[in-house]
Order: sequence, then C-alpha cells, then structure tokens
Amino acid sequence: MSSTSTTLTRDASGEQAPRLWSSRFAFVLAATGSAVGLGNIWKFPYITGENGGGAFVLVYLLCIALIGLPIMMAEVMIGRRGGHNPITTMKNLAAKAGISARWQGLGWLGVVGSFIILSFYSVIGGWAVSYVGTSATGTFAGADADAVGALFGNLLGSPSTLLLWHTLFMALVMVVVARGVRAGLEKATTWLMPALFVLLLMLVGYAFTTDSFGQGVSFLFSPDFSKLSTEGVLTAMGHAFFTLSLGMGVMMVYGAYLPKQVSIAKVSIAVSLMDTLVALLAGLAIFPIVFANGLEPGAGPGLIFQTLPLAFGQMPGGTLFGTLFFVLLVFAAWTSAISLLEPVVSWVEENKGISRVTSTLVAGAAIWTMGLLTILSLNEWSGFHPLGMFATFEGKTIFDLLDYLTANIMLPLGGLLVALFAGWALRRDSVQDELGMGDSAMFRIWYGLLRYVTPIGVLVVFVYNLI
Repeated sequence: MSSTSTTLTRDASGEQAPRLWSSRFAFVLAATGSAVGLGNIWKFPYITGENGGGAFVLVYLLCIALIGLPIMMAEVMIGRRGGHNPITTMKNLAAKAGISARWQGLGWLGVVGSFIILSFYSVIGGWAVSYVGTSATGTFAGADADAVGALFGNLLGSPSTLLLWHTLFMALVMVVVARGVRAGLEKATTWLMPALFVLLLMLVGYAFTTDSFGQGVSFLFSPDFSKLSTEGVLTAMGHAFFTLSLGMGVMMVYGAYLPKQVSIAKVSIAVSLMDTLVALLAGLAIFPIVFANGLEPGAGPGLIFQTLPLAFGQMPGGTLFGTLFFVLLVFAAWTSAISLLEPVVSWVEENKGISRVTSTLVAGAAIWTMGLLTILSLNEWSGFHPLGMFATFEGKTIFDLLDYLTANIMLPLGGLLVALFAGWALRRDSVQDELGMGDSAMFRIWYGLLRYVTPIGVLVVFVYNLI
C-alpha cells in the first residue's frame, strides 16, 4: 500500500476516518508533541547546567541541524514511502528495492524500543502527575531541602503509590491512542500543544519578574567555551538526536499518516525549530528561578523533582506557578507517551486483525505490566543488579538497564540504520520522488549530510555511550 492511499481505520465510535493527518499543521503539532517531552523540560535544563550553559547550547543547536534534522527527514520519508507500521514498512520497502529482508530489523528495533521506553517513561510521567496534586495543595510551601527530598524519597519508596500514578498515566495515553489518528492523536495534540506553549510562556513571564532573569539569559546564550569539555560536546550531540524522538519508529509511523502533497523538509524543519524553542523557553523559565533562590543549575536529574520544588516553596506565588509547571510537565510527557504507544498499536492492529481499541488495550496492558519492573526497581528490588558481574553494569537496577539498553544502544543504532537505509540502500531517485525536492541544492546538502556527516556523528555518540 502506498502512502497516498485512502486507507481507513475505525475510531473509538466505530466510524471510519481517514488514516491520514488532516493537514500539515496537524502533523507538525503531533510530531512536535512527540519530540517535546521530559527531555526538553527535565533533561535539557540540567545537562545545560552541568556543561556550562551558552557554549553547550550553541553546540546543541549545531548538532540539531547536522544530525537531528537530516535523520528526522529520512525517517518521515521512509514512513510515508511505506505507509504502514515501521516493521511492515521496512519489509515492503526492502522488497521493492530488491535488498536484504534483514532491513526489517530496523522496524522491529523501533517498535520494541518504543515498547520498552514507554514502560518506564509512564512511571516517570506518573511522578509528574503526582507532583501536580502535591504542589496544588501547598505541600512545598516553606519546605526545606530535607522535607522536599523526603517527599520524593517517599514517592519512590512506595510501590503502591507509584503503581497508582503509573496506571493513571497509562490510562490517559491509551484513551487518546484508542481513538485513532484524527479523533485521538490529532485532536489531543491540537489542544495539548498550544496549552503547553501558553503554560511555558506564563512561567517565562514569571521568571522575567525575578531579579535573576538577566543572569538566566546570560547563562543560556553567552558562550564560554572554556567550560565546555569533550564530554559536553558528545552530550550535546546525543541529546540533539534523542530530543527529536528519532530511532524509535515514532517519526516513521507518523510519516505514514502524512499526505503526499505535504513537504517533508518544511514540516521537519518546523518540528525541529519548535522542539528547540521549547527547550530554550524551559531554560528561560527554570534558570532565573534557580539563580534567584541561590540554587545550583547543574543539580542533575533532581533539578525538576527536588531542586525546583524547593524554589517554588520559598517564592511568592510558588504554589500557583509550581502547579502550572508540573501541569506543563504532564502535558509534555503525555504527548510524547502517545507517540511511543502508536508504533506498537499500529503493528498490532495491522498484523493481528483486531480493532484499534482492542489493539490499544492489548499493547497498553503489556507495556503497563512491564512498567512494574521499573516500579519495583525503585524500591523493593533496588538492591537487585542482574548484570552486576560486569563492570559496566555494576550497581544498575532493571530500570537502569532498560534505560541503558534503549538510550545507549537501540536508539542510536536505529538512527544510524535510518541514515544508512535512506542514504545508501534506497535508490536516490526514490528518495527524491518522496521528498519532492528534485535535484535542488537543498536536496544535495541534505543527502550529503545524511550519507556522510550524520552517520559519523551518530556512530561517535554510539561508541562513546558504550565506553
């Protein structure tokens, strides 16, 4: 089936609806929703803080252009060319190109990677949901570092509490995906993404009123290359790749729903710009608050769940703005989780001959069950290190191993294979036809980056993560 077909899928009401995005804007919102997640609002600020600020941001932006954008265009192009879930798409494209059927493994890598990532991403999304209520009830007001730390510790130490929030978060995700492309994914992101931007701008507006806003701007945008290490450069390369939801089949399946007349280059550039804008706005919202309260910008992963609550508890209007911040975090996690479930549901629906709703229930239940491993790793099984006999994995719980497997192996490998498949395995004229760019200068630049620069960049990050 080509990507231009009018394949139909049943939504939750039983009515048939086109299995295509209604417009270019709908795709941009959905793909941006996938890209904008905990990585932008949780990870980007703290790794920027750990690596000196402005110089790191500059390298990150360069890596988005040279590594992230070329792979995104390639993955969307492959998805639209195939018009199916990632596994079937790779199988069919390889057959049409007369190349090895083993390329189907790229599709499996994406679907399995999405499955594993969502199993622990849902648990972390549950933390954000939990913190909305915690902040709204004024629990952080006047709390000191020990009290805030104890709150987080108590959350992680209670399997039943984590199970409750994990279940609620997965239910939110499944409700959207079960409704299909237009009634579910598209409608949800049409509401959630504008709401996310409004919340973020409100938080930036608050940060602007603090005496430390200028310090936050300077920290983000004044490069000091003496503070940037080789490790920082590689971290920027890795995050530029991961932040765009690449290598996990998401952009491939979203590309399968993209109408033929829409420019892949234009929508990919729009998504990259919007994703980067959210990351920078998150930095502008967070760093002035951090500096105004004398906190450490390089506080690491605890920045969002331990450091910022401390700041919200001490500042005027902290209960309101703390609550808004965690609602923002939930929205970001929700839109990303929706995209992670879609490749799995799409494969189940197409290959098992069952309805969209049933496919979502089956896939969602399996992912929810796997999430129990992460929950128990944070408390009851925290001392269980399955591969502790190897130095690299010493002290790693099951949750740590799942995170390592996906972030350090599966996603970089998936991105590398996407670049090699689009740049070397597919015929150049097939790629040109799908992109609709002809043999323009823009196409030649992108094709050159995809064939030579991007694979080397991803390979360097891949090897670095394994060392």
